[in-house]
Amino acid sequence: MSGEVWAGVAVAGVTATYALVSRRLASTPVSSAMVFVGCGVLLGPAVLDVIDLQGDAGQLRTLLEAALALVLFTDAMTVRRRDLRSGGFLPGRLLGIGLPLSIGAGWLLAWPLLPGLSDWELALVGAVLAPTDAALGKTAMTSPRVPALVRQGLNVESGLNDGMVLPFFVLFLAGIPDTSAAQEGVAGVFWRALVVSTALGVLVGAGGGRLLGTARARGWVAGEWDQLFVPAVAAIAYGLGVVVDGSGFIAAWVAGFAFGSALRRSRPAGPRETPDGTADFTDHLGGLLASVSLLVFGAVLLGPTLDELTWPVIGYALLSLTVVRMLPVAVALAGSGLRLPTIAYIGWFGPRGLASVVLGLLFLEEDVPGMGLLGRVVAVTVGLSVLLHGLSAVAFADRYGRWHERTRASGRELRESTPVPETAHRRRITAR
Repeated sequence: MSGEVWAGVAVAGVTATYALVSRRLASTPVSSAMVFVGCGVLLGPAVLDVIDLQGDAGQLRTLLEAALALVLFTDAMTVRRRDLRSGGFLPGRLLGIGLPLSIGAGWLLAWPLLPGLSDWELALVGAVLAPTDAALGKTAMTSPRVPALVRQGLNVESGLNDGMVLPFFVLFLAGIPDTSAAQEGVAGVFWRALVVSTALGVLVGAGGGRLLGTARARGWVAGEWDQLFVPAVAAIAYGLGVVVDGSGFIAAWVAGFAFGSALRRSRPAGPRETPDGTADFTDHLGGLLASVSLLVFGAVLLGPTLDELTWPVIGYALLSLTVVRMLPVAVALAGSGLRLPTIAYIGWFGPRGLASVVLGLLFLEEDVPGMGLLGRVVAVTVGLSVLLHGLSAVAFADRYGRWHERTRASGRELRESTPVPETAHRRRITAR
């Protein structure tokens, strides 16, 4: 018991310390993700052995799943259909073309570097490492020097691709023999995880949004309970998805879309683009859980993996952060009119984070040969992403911003300068 208490004190201490210097560090290359992951490695069994949750995997899984469910819900809740058309092309191309190509590229490059794995296992690692995490490249995605179109495109992409990759994940996992999903078969997984979970998400989200809108209109809901209602809806959607043996994450993600849409329709006529702060508490809670999850990731997954590093694992991790991301982005943006520095900037800032960690943990729980290797690949890739994207965010944002300012001042037309409307989603990511 004393060990668990000290672990709790350590986690709370790191969180409190970072909070005190958060503004001071915001303009430096030291990101919050670097602090939490680094402290996790230091406090974990690899160094000080203060935090060791290997004996209670249930707590670890609950923490990570709660963080991802809240992030999926709030990301989806604040996205409008017009966000996908920002600038006419960028989010749609990154999600509709770039994401599937990234999954495919991840599978193809894993084949020579990770021998001994089945085709489904190779495809699974490609899917797990495809979604990006805005929190790990916050400066790169929010710097005012970066054109609004690029910031908006990266924010919307990172807010949606973690949810869009979930169907690929559950179907690929079902294709691997001896996994829990394989026992149901691909057809059963498709029905429960995609169809039933989606239907439950729509019902819970739309119903919750309408109920909150009605309660607001009649003056029934107090301000603080207005905020607390949102995570309750997310938890209901996630729980029902799990109860039916479907996907709680898909249910929560879809519920976020339905909730946000229903709530916006219930608002009186007027400036609907003005955010009402409904998701602020849930967003801050999700951000806190995500940061703590990165600390636990450093302690329990990354730290032990550092003793088992191999060149194929390191090589695949580096390729995942470069070729697997940048080449699909280049193909997706071909013919878009964006200049090469913009395409390179968008291609580089595809950091991997919470979604990859949680999905990696889920397949690590399967008692199947090869899952240990996949877990090490995910741990090293996310660890390198935290380090490399964190260190480069401020410098690359400034350098790219200077290029954009110089080119625009020269009088040349830039597609990057296309004005885009401010969105609640972008402001929310900025606040994180």
